[in-house]
Amino acid sequence: MRDFGVGFGYLVQGQKWVARHGRRFGFGLLPGLLTLVLYLAATGALALNATELTAWATPFADDWSELWRDIFRNAMTALLIGFSLFLAVVTFTAVTLLIGQPFYEKLSEDVDRSEGGEVPESGLPLWRELWISGRDSLRIVLRVAFYSVLLFACGFIPVVGQTVVPVLGFCVSGFFLAEELTAVALQRRGVELRERLALLRGRRTATLGFGVPLAVAFVVPFVAVFLMPGAVAGATLMVRDLRGENGGTEPEEDDQRDGNLSAPGGDQGVHRIPLRKDHS
Repeated sequence: MRDFGVGFGYLVQGQKWVARHGRRFGFGLLPGLLTLVLYLAATGALALNATELTAWATPFADDWSELWRDIFRNAMTALLIGFSLFLAVVTFTAVTLLIGQPFYEKLSEDVDRSEGGEVPESGLPLWRELWISGRDSLRIVLRVAFYSVLLFACGFIPVVGQTVVPVLGFCVSGFFLAEELTAVALQRRGVELRERLALLRGRRTATLGFGVPLAVAFVVPFVAVFLMPGAVAGATLMVRDLRGENGGTEPEEDDQRDGNLSAPGGDQGVHRIPLRKDHS
């Protein structure tokens, strides 16, 4: 459980980083706000038509007694909305990161720069980065869809469906949220999707510590918007740990002059958290 706390610690440190760098926080809000408007419209349309969709999908229940038909269809409607929210939690991040690719890549670079040492750059044109990001996000969404269907089916199991399945759902959401967020920093380092997943599985507990609290928080759309910039910053810090990049030089003078970092003698960026390797 200690590594779970380490992952959560990076999430907190990321929020503190953007709080100290207000300009980066402001720019990082724009993609999330745009995505939020799109998702609210889609979710509202689904909520208004969920009952009709359930009735259309379950014609075999038309001949049931009214009591059992209503119980069954109300349960199916609740599962449909829950399934949609589960997908929205993960795809919100993917869509926001795709829309805000230039914003979040710059933010991630600034976090690397504040930690000192080399600032990795992909060297690819923007259109190529967007293509890779969109392609990898689609692969992740397909994985999430597979687990969503599996968990949706398990939701019908008495007791387990109402207790264990929701917890597993947040764990799955959290893991893939962490993947999407760390992808911003790892893509700049030329790390492919398969390697990214292997890297996160190697520190699964820390990954869940970072992603699960976000998955819970992202259920509330407005919270997701305000946490997104800090989540990208925290994910960059975690990437540095996973790849053993911590221990660089002092922040660059340009950042201090531009107001992105405090002056010498003050708070020198994000405080590193002592870590240990998780071989579980």
